Amino acid sequence: MVESEADLMTLLRRLDDPEWLEQPMGYSRSEAAVPFGRLVSSLESDFGTSCTAERDTQDSSEYGRVVVPAEATVCGTRIVVCVSKFGSLALVSADNPGAFFGTDDAQAEGELEAGDLARVEQALIGLGYVVVPEELLNLRYDGESRLRPWDKGPWQPSWWDRFFGFF
Repeated sequence: MVESEADLMTLLRRLDDPEWLEQPMGYSRSEAAVPFGRLVSSLESDFGTSCTAERDTQDSSEYGRVVVPAEATVCGTRIVVCVSKFGSLALVSADNPGAFFGTDDAQAEGELEAGDLARVEQALIGLGYVVVPEELLNLRYDGESRLRPWDKGPWQPSWWDRFFGFF
């Protein structure tokens, strides 16, 4: 399990292959589907509810999302789990990615309960996912890949754009 910010940044840089933007070389949709399906089942069991899931996102480096509905959480805010096609990276957010500066901010604002977050993170880690904090993914991307060259203006990509964004 990768724990420190430095270790996570090393992992992000290692996974950043400029020739493979949307998915890593050797990526298999059917292999990605297995742990994702187990994640959905685990979260449904842990929260005692049905969770919506989007799988195999097109033109994106994100494989899919699982949403724990608001009525199943302590604070009444839905929890969104995003899974990347790269290195089993996962992101946990309250309400939606970008709705808060990260899970610490969501907890400080009373929108995410620590026990709910721990259940989601335990499910992810137990299935081999690496949980990357949103705060880290929101840092300016400074890797090797040329991201979204069709964009105009002062847009600056983030690590979230690299591993969860659209192409």
